[in-house]
Amino acid sequence: MGTIAVLGAGKIGEALLSGLLKSGRAPEGLLFTERHPERSAELEATYGITGVTVEDAAKRADLLVVAVKPQDIESLLDRLSPVLRPETLVVSLCAGLPTALFERRLPSGTPVVRVMPNTPMLVGEAMSAVSPGRHAGPEHVRTVTELLSCVGKVVEVPETQQDAVTALSGSGPAYFFYLVEAMIDAGILLGLPRAVAEQLIVQSAVGAAKMLDESESHPVLLREAVTSPAGTTINAIRELEKHGVRAALLAAIEAARDRSVELGRAHED
Repeated sequence: MGTIAVLGAGKIGEALLSGLLKSGRAPEGLLFTERHPERSAELEATYGITGVTVEDAAKRADLLVVAVKPQDIESLLDRLSPVLRPETLVVSLCAGLPTALFERRLPSGTPVVRVMPNTPMLVGEAMSAVSPGRHAGPEHVRTVTELLSCVGKVVEVPETQQDAVTALSGSGPAYFFYLVEAMIDAGILLGLPRAVAEQLIVQSAVGAAKMLDESESHPVLLREAVTSPAGTTINAIRELEKHGVRAALLAAIEAARDRSVELGRAHED
C-alpha cells in the first residue's frame, strides 16, 4: 500500500490509524491531517504518526483516506486537485458522497473507492462496504479491503447500493444504542437500579450479537427459541407489534437512505 495518509483525524480517522498500527503497520508509513494544532499534537504523541498539511499528504502518500465531514469536502478537493498525483488511490469514507464527485474534481483517471464504515471501527468491529469508482479496478478494491480488514469486516457492493448501506449499517449502531437506552429505562421503570439494568441489557446485547454472528440459524429461529407459548416473551412481542415497532424501524431506515441521497445530490454540478 505504500504510504497512507488519513485526511481528517476525527474518531473514525483515528480509529483507522490505531487499527493499522495494531495490525503491524509502521508509524513511519502513516500520515494524517488535522485542522486543530492541539489535536494534532495529541495524536502525534499518542501514536508516533506525523501530522501534515493536505498538500503535503497528497504529495507524499500512495493512498489517501478522506475522512472529513461531507460539508467540508469542497474545500478539501480544491486543495487536493492541483497537487494530487493521478495514480494515487483515493478512499472516501464520506457519507453520501459519490465517487463521481471525486472523479470530477480530481485529476483525470484518479482511482476512487467509496466506503461506508461505521463507528464500531473504534473497537475493531466495523462493518465496511466498499464500491469502486470508474477508474478503480479489482486491485484497488483488494487494497482497500486489506486496509479495512484490520478494523472489522468488509463487503463489496455496487455503488448504487451505498445509500442503502449507509442507512442500514452506517447508521445501524445508533439504532441499537437507541433500543438499549429504551430497555435500560424500562428496567428502571420496573424498579431496577440503573447500574443493574445497564449491566443486564448490555451483556444481553453482547450475547445476542455473538449468537447472531456464530449461529447459522435465521434471526427468526433464534427469537422463537426464546418465545415460549403463553410466556413472557410472546406477550412482549405482541406489544411491539401492536405499537408498530417493525414498521417504524423500516420507515426510519428509509428516511436515513433518503438523507444519504440528499447529501450526494447537494454536491452535483
